Amino acid sequence: MEQLSLFSEEANRNAPLASRLRPQTLEDYIGQEHLVGKGKILRKMLDEDWISSMIFWGPPGVGKTTLARIIAHMTRSSFVDFSAVTSGIKEIKDVMKQAENDRMMGLKTIVFVDEIHRFNKAQQDAFLPYVEKGSIILIGATTENPSFEINSALLSRCKVFVLQALTRQDILKLLHNALKDQRGLGGSVIHIEETLLNAIASFSDGDARTALNTLDMAVLNGQIELDGSITVKGELLEQCMGKKMLLYDRAGEEHYNLISALHKSMRNSDPDAAIYWLARMLEAGEDPLYVARRLIRFASEDVGMADSNAIQVAVAAYQACHFNGMPECNVNLSHAVVYLSMAPKSNALYIGYERAKEDAKNMLTEPVPLQIRNGVTELMQELHYGEGYQYAHDTKEKLTSMKCLPESLEGREYYIPGEQGEEAKIKEKLEKIKAFKK
Repeated sequence: MEQLSLFSEEANRNAPLASRLRPQTLEDYIGQEHLVGKGKILRKMLDEDWISSMIFWGPPGVGKTTLARIIAHMTRSSFVDFSAVTSGIKEIKDVMKQAENDRMMGLKTIVFVDEIHRFNKAQQDAFLPYVEKGSIILIGATTENPSFEINSALLSRCKVFVLQALTRQDILKLLHNALKDQRGLGGSVIHIEETLLNAIASFSDGDARTALNTLDMAVLNGQIELDGSITVKGELLEQCMGKKMLLYDRAGEEHYNLISALHKSMRNSDPDAAIYWLARMLEAGEDPLYVARRLIRFASEDVGMADSNAIQVAVAAYQACHFNGMPECNVNLSHAVVYLSMAPKSNALYIGYERAKEDAKNMLTEPVPLQIRNGVTELMQELHYGEGYQYAHDTKEKLTSMKCLPESLEGREYYIPGEQGEEAKIKEKLEKIKAFKK
């Protein structure tokens, strides 16, 4: 037994850093405050020892397995770890039989299934009767939308909890803990600049496992000094991450400088500059969906009615980023960036809304004109709701002279089209409409 203990300790020392530092309690668990913070739903379920089958849905490295293990510990349940890659129906039935026997003895069994979306229908169905009887508490973890990947019968018996990618501050806290904790790197004196820890946090993209493994690799390959301490330098970290650390911080000034550069290059119809700034952001680790959202905004703010296809291209690019992810979606974003750069420009929608917003904020009590109110009840009709309404479809021109703005705002113009692209035609049409109404 002595030898086994020593062997286990040695094996633990050689385990990956993320495994050595796996939290044992909720107090040590970092992230997912919306679920396990004081007063939050999952925390209440744990505090009251009322646990039902559940699905954890979230990106890799956010603590799904760790949270399942903590739940098993807090509820004094036996914990069975299944892999959807290596386990079959026979293994499932063997475990279920043991769990049923344990239940007869008053013992709870938590069955954790990692990557449950990889189980086929028959394998998922094998859990169903035991979940229904309460023989087991099933906790499934998936990176895919459970609505599409989990059998509806099984899903209906599980509570779905959405786990979020860890924030940069969460990752930094993990890294600092790893450098201090004796289970981690706390037994060594390690010199690593805060800027390098920030680089790891950005590189990890909310994945704790990636962050800790990167730090572990950097320390293992760091420069050993004469006093036995270890120094990690930027050049080494770049090799560990497999990419050059660009000057970038998603939460800092450079983040806003680069998105501003991209936006203004497109506005100035400079596709070369726009693609360069796009590449600077993506290669530094920016979330492609963030860039895609900004392109959607640009499509209406700076192109607008001059080319209404622009917003369709931008939305399609967002969907492509969602489907493909990095690095494949970089060309999808390039497609949208070049299209927006070369599209005719108009900020008439942006200016129009800003004008309307000021009036709306300063004149919040302006009544809706009676003629465009909906008189759906007898009382409303007695109060003249809808009286004087003119139905445009009844006219040859599909136009009426009916006024739709409040009386105090009569004649106010918000949308004033420009003369670029398709908006020139819209301007001409709007002028004819206004002439007709006069």
